[in-house]
Amino acid sequence: MEYSTLELTEAKRQIDSILHKLTETVKTLEAKEEPARYKSQLTLAKRRIQALTIAVDLIEEQLATDT
Repeated sequence: MEYSTLELTEAKRQIDSILHKLTETVKTLEAKEEPARYKSQLTLAKRRIQALTIAVDLIEEQLATDT
């Protein structure tokens, strides 16, 4: 499926925003008194960060080949 440069740029912007929020969530959970209590939430957030980072990398590659 083909996406326009505008669509890819906006998708990257949105993903970057989500990544920022997830990163802050991880920091907050790790700073709690008992971070082990939030292990599943931390694992989920970290996996999402990894997946979204891959998505950003792929978008950036596509944008680089489009120009």
